[in-house]
Amino acid sequence: DNSSEFIPKCRTCRRQAREQSGEGDHHEGLSSDEELTPTEVDEFQKSRDNVLEDSRKIFEDVHADFCDIRKILLKFQEWKEKLPESYCDAYISFCLPKLLNPLIRVQLISWNPLEQNLTELEEMPWFRAIEEFSDAENVSES
Repeated sequence: DNSSEFIPKCRTCRRQAREQSGEGDHHEGLSSDEELTPTEVDEFQKSRDNVLEDSRKIFEDVHADFCDIRKILLKFQEWKEKLPESYCDAYISFCLPKLLNPLIRVQLISWNPLEQNLTELEEMPWFRAIEEFSDAENVSES
């Protein structure tokens, strides 16, 4: 049953080795196995930049009325106000999540909930647009 003694000794040995080699970028609580090498960090950053660049091109040939969540929701609001029976028969409340899903996912590609300067979901423009639409729906139904 030396396994419980082995883990702290390994950590102590790795910490002493880091201190002797001058590596000061180790974060306590993380395993050295979880630390990325500079090459891996560069590869990850290049891959991330490529994904972000590609995501900007997704809607570049789409008319603005069909890639802006607020404008899309305004069209549905107009439909509901002008033709409420048709709107209700089309089960729009069930369709909107599937319709808006790709648009929201593209906007969330660069969002990282672990960043310190994080924009909260509730502060994002698409979230506010959906919230306003939901509030307008609730007011008109009541």
